[in-house]
Amino acid sequence: MAESWTRQAHARMTEVLREGDLAIDATAGNGGDTEFLARRVGPTGKVWACDLQPVALERTRVRLDEAGLWGWCELIAGCHSELVERVGRDRLQTIRAIMFNLGYLPRSDHAVVTQGETTCRALEAASRLLAPGGRLTIVVYRGHVGGPAESSAVEGWLATLDPRDWGVERLGLIEGEAPWLAVVDRRGEGG
Repeated sequence: MAESWTRQAHARMTEVLREGDLAIDATAGNGGDTEFLARRVGPTGKVWACDLQPVALERTRVRLDEAGLWGWCELIAGCHSELVERVGRDRLQTIRAIMFNLGYLPRSDHAVVTQGETTCRALEAASRLLAPGGRLTIVVYRGHVGGPAESSAVEGWLATLDPRDWGVERLGLIEGEAPWLAVVDRRGEGG
């Protein structure tokens, strides 16, 4: 089911992401979202991929290199809560697509997981970077230690968004342990 939410997030990004756009994979992991974004924006665009774990960045680098997509991607070593500082304040409201795939890095230490507090700070940073007409997707996993708390934190953050400025769609069951997807659109020009 989690893979289908990732595919759904990709499909939803396809609706708004064009060649030449700027995009961020806020949780690089194994590089799947980064590769998807890089293919969509092409060599005239740019993708930043952020992860705290060096193994995730290395897996992403190898994946991009093998796919011939490395030239317009930049890896950011650090916490996704520092997106504005890492991508640059000059990029505020210029990023067309930002993807989050929360939880833990597959084939890695499952004790290292995203946390509600830093994820909410990262979502706030992402909201500052997202361009009018841009889209943010969040795949939320609850089946790990800390997952339910992080899911509640994400729900709380979504509830703070002013519906005059943001469109929020939740896909999947919000209760239980199953993953779910949030699609957040910044209203305004650019669509």
